[in-house]
Amino acid sequence: MHVLIIHQAFASASEAGGTRHYEFARHLVAEGHRVTVIAGQVSYLTGTVVADRSFPSEPGITIVRPFTSRSLHKSFVHRLVSYLTFMASSLVAALRVSDVDVVVGTSPPIFQGATALVVARLKRVPLVFEVRDLWPDFAIELKILKNPLLIAAARQLERLLYRSADRLLVNSPGFIQHVRDVSGRTPTLIPNGTDASQFSPARTGERFREQWRASDRFVALYAGAHGTANNLETVLEAAQLLRDQKEILFVLVGDGKEKASLEAAARSAGLDNIRFERPQPKEAMPDVVAAADVCVATLRDIPLFRTTYPNKVFDYMAAGKPTLVAIDGVIRQVVEESDGGVFVPPGDAKALAESLSRLAADRPRCARMGANARAFVLERFDRKGQAESFRLLIEGCSVEAAA
Repeated sequence: MHVLIIHQAFASASEAGGTRHYEFARHLVAEGHRVTVIAGQVSYLTGTVVADRSFPSEPGITIVRPFTSRSLHKSFVHRLVSYLTFMASSLVAALRVSDVDVVVGTSPPIFQGATALVVARLKRVPLVFEVRDLWPDFAIELKILKNPLLIAAARQLERLLYRSADRLLVNSPGFIQHVRDVSGRTPTLIPNGTDASQFSPARTGERFREQWRASDRFVALYAGAHGTANNLETVLEAAQLLRDQKEILFVLVGDGKEKASLEAAARSAGLDNIRFERPQPKEAMPDVVAAADVCVATLRDIPLFRTTYPNKVFDYMAAGKPTLVAIDGVIRQVVEESDGGVFVPPGDAKALAESLSRLAADRPRCARMGANARAFVLERFDRKGQAESFRLLIEGCSVEAAA
């Protein structure tokens, strides 16, 4: 079977970003299938060019990167231009791929879903559509999307995609009701998770600790996007509250449109207890996370974010690290049920600082929570089982279409 995935933000193990679909693709190939991925030329995390031409990633997987506007991180308008250029160029690239049996589309951005639908219909093959974020609702609540005409058009496209797809897929249980309300159908849940075999509590992360000049300091790590939604201003405020506790060091690894302003704010405040580090490819993340003593996950306090399963939390847990989760909702439930970390209210810098101070003073507690977290992920959120569920979904869709 030949599976075509259209995913602007697709990342392989050698790139920075989430690798859920790369890991799914590798599992499909291991089970005897072929995968072609139509991906953007520009990294959604860094805004830098990934590749300028098509190339085989590894046997069984071909990645095609058609033209994509390089203005992703400049403004909302520029981001929209990037999405629309990919929508058009990916359509041309996807139609050139032959012998396709199933098309997989994913959102956000939702515009690439339109490409996936058109390609699936023209090739007369089933469409599996995955909802990774509740777009456009997230963009509306964050006031990124304000124009009433654009909002109406985006909602209409959302309804069309949800109702036209042969199968619907979500990566968080918090999305099920929304998708059901829009489409009248219950989607399949394959939650976010992690390849736990890539992480190990035995790793020390010594190379990164030396690079960060952490020595024996207590490292609080944030790894991921530095964007509007991530609310990293709260982390800076917590660093300011803890500036006299020299044993605590904040390390922010990643990139995004807000990174430059965050760095400027830290310099202006004279914060010497926080470091900003460049993003790392996924294959380096096990050592990055191993270098931390506690890990931080944070989003802005809007109701819709309570529905999300951020990938980074599962990586933190797989590495045997406790998580300070400043996100309410379903991911808080995971952390608390596992006894693998501590919840602090989103946007509450004082609570974040106080929790970090207590954890820094109780390293045995950190070790216990980290062990609990890893055991929980191995049982419930290991990528291997999720990839197998994805394979069964794809194969089932293909069989139904053939019948």
